[in-house]
Amino acid sequence: MNSSPADIVIIGGGPAGLMAAETLAAAGVPVHLFDAMPSVGRKFLLAGRGGLNLTHSEAAEPFASRFGERREQVEPWLAALGSQQLRDWAHGLGIETFVGTSGRVFPKDMKAAPLLRAWLHRLRAAGVQFHMRHRWLGPLDAEPGSAGAGWKLRFATPAGEVGVQARAVVLALGGGSWARLGSDGAWVPWLMQRGVEVTPLLPANCGFDVGWSAYFSERFAGHPFKSVAIEFQDSRGRSFAHKKGEFVATANGVEGSLIYAASGLLRDEISANGSATLTLDLLPDRSAEQVRAEVLRPRGSRSLASHLKGRLGLDGIKSALLFEVLGREGMHDMDKVAAAIKALPLKLTAARPIDEAISSAGGVRLEALDAQLMANALPGVFCAGEMLDWEAPTGGYLLTASMASGTVAARGALDWLARSRA
Repeated sequence: MNSSPADIVIIGGGPAGLMAAETLAAAGVPVHLFDAMPSVGRKFLLAGRGGLNLTHSEAAEPFASRFGERREQVEPWLAALGSQQLRDWAHGLGIETFVGTSGRVFPKDMKAAPLLRAWLHRLRAAGVQFHMRHRWLGPLDAEPGSAGAGWKLRFATPAGEVGVQARAVVLALGGGSWARLGSDGAWVPWLMQRGVEVTPLLPANCGFDVGWSAYFSERFAGHPFKSVAIEFQDSRGRSFAHKKGEFVATANGVEGSLIYAASGLLRDEISANGSATLTLDLLPDRSAEQVRAEVLRPRGSRSLASHLKGRLGLDGIKSALLFEVLGREGMHDMDKVAAAIKALPLKLTAARPIDEAISSAGGVRLEALDAQLMANALPGVFCAGEMLDWEAPTGGYLLTASMASGTVAARGALDWLARSRA
């Protein structure tokens, strides 16, 4: 495709770009998809390594609430491709799904690769042409002529640079996490040069530094905190509470599903004030009164550690964390110990780097796009997926909204194509 014309070009072969390709192909439009990597869907496959969480079975109202301050903008995407529609789509590929005990939806075999293979087979059969190892060189250059004339694109390939002309472009370039899989954020300055507002990329669904003692780090890094609850309220009055879940101690701090769920608030609080202190309930199935009664019960000659294990089942990493936070002096105060078991303050000092995060926040501001995700400053250029300025917790919400945004952007590109030809 050296200086070849195309109606619509998609740049990015993640879930958003692939869903845009499917939507366009279903409308009978020739689709050319470009990606810098040797194969598409690399982050999709990584996400499915422990079991692909495709979506969530929650009703529409709580599902939409997961998108926080961006709910109003994201909710119309979900109307285009919601949770049940995504399950139906997977079934159409021959992939059966089931709802886990947490409400999350998985393929029956828990694997991402069979779904991706079936999807790519259908896309190729529909005429989608994939151009791999094509790295977009940016920025966008407008074709001369009328407003609908289109865009000139340049790609670096193993055979040299190639040029492509397109009437419309769907950008699905990902955010800034896991750069080795293709989401490196290189597009940010290119769009900003063309007048598109971009919020700085930040880690989302990420871990945090705590600053453990050498003793705790050496002995408990990699150990899980199971059946715990956390609460957090930031300096703006925003709050998070989760009744029960899990997370993991790392060499530097904490990570895992329960931490990820609150990561947006925690990250923003650290950015504003230098640290964030969450409250950890080590025994959420016990009331504060029950815990206090057992802690204050006479223990005779037993050590405190043996007493807590025998009376409350509190041992291992949970017991060690009490010592880590309260210190030797604090552990001699039984009232303080009892209170800490139900409300242990844990100070987080920094979010982990964006390239370690599951996803990223920031990106193309939704205010810089119209309802069809076309950039106001770049007529005929549409943006989709994680490169947009929204975030959501893990649990199927990220993947659903990314794919839904690809559908919306593709429909917008179809409308644009029709208007430019009129």
